[in-house]
Amino acid sequence: MHIVTDTGTDSILAMEPGENLPIQRVPLVVTLEGKSYREGVDIDPPEFYRLLQAADTLPTTSQPSTGEFVETYRQLAATDPDILSIHMSSGLSGTYNSAVAAAEMVPEARVTCVDTKTLSVGAGWQVVAAARAAKAGWPLDRILDLVRRIGAATDSLYTLQELKYLIHGGRISHMKGLVASLLNIKPLIGVEKVNGTYAQRGQARTFARAVEGLAELITRQHPVGSSLRVQVLHSNNPEGASMLREQVDLRFECAWLPAGHLSLVLGAHTGPTMVGVAYAPASVFAEAVAPSAA
Repeated sequence: MHIVTDTGTDSILAMEPGENLPIQRVPLVVTLEGKSYREGVDIDPPEFYRLLQAADTLPTTSQPSTGEFVETYRQLAATDPDILSIHMSSGLSGTYNSAVAAAEMVPEARVTCVDTKTLSVGAGWQVVAAARAAKAGWPLDRILDLVRRIGAATDSLYTLQELKYLIHGGRISHMKGLVASLLNIKPLIGVEKVNGTYAQRGQARTFARAVEGLAELITRQHPVGSSLRVQVLHSNNPEGASMLREQVDLRFECAWLPAGHLSLVLGAHTGPTMVGVAYAPASVFAEAVAPSAA
C-alpha cells in the first residue's frame, strides 16, 4: 500500500528523529512577488522568510492541481494499486477535494482519501502512523481506525504577534482581525474538528501571555501532570517556540518530538511570528510508534 500526502501535513517533521518512511508528498505552492515556488522542491523556510521580509506584497498560496494527483496515483498504481491519500483539512484548503477528484480519474488505482480535519503535524501524525502501519502489513480498515483514533485524540493550538497575514488570507474575519490588530490583541487559535476550520479560543494583550495562554488551554483538556505527546512548530520564530515548549513542560510529562518550521504554505497565511503546538495523550501512540504485524 502506498501512502500519499501533501506538504501541508508536515509529515517529515512528524517522524521520529532518523526515521525514513516511503511517503509520497505532493507539494503545495506559494507565490511571492509574482514568482511561484513548490514547497519542499524550489524553496526552503529560511529563503522564503528572507524573501518575505523584503517583499512589497503579501504571499498567496494554491493547492496541488487534480492533474498532479492523477499523475501521482497513476505512477504509484503501476507497482501497487492500493493507495491511502491523507490530507490537510478541507476546511482550510482545497487539497483534499483535488485528491478526491483525481481518485475518480484513475480507475486502475484503489484510492482511499482521508480528510484529517487539521493541519501541520496534527495531520502529519496521522500520515506517519498510517505509513508505519502499512509498512507492518496492516489491512486498510485497521489503518483507518488507527488514523481516526489519532485524529480524535490530537489537538493543535496557535498564536502569533501580527494579524495582517491571516486577514489577507481570509482565514479570519477581516473586521474582527482589523479590530484586534488595532488593539494589539494576540489571538489564541485552535482547529475545530467538525469542519476542520480555525476557531478562536481566547486572546491576550502580549505575545508572552498568549504563549502562556496556549499552555493553560491544554490544561482544560488534560490534567496537569498528564503524559502527553507534544510537538512545537513555528513559522520563523524559534524564540517563541522555545517559550511555548517551556510553558508546556512546566505543566505536563511530555514525550517531545523535535521543534521545527511548519509548512511554508501555512506560514504564508500566518506570517513569520506564529508558534503552535500539537498534543495528544501519549498512550494513544503506543501502537502507532511501533506497529506489530497484522
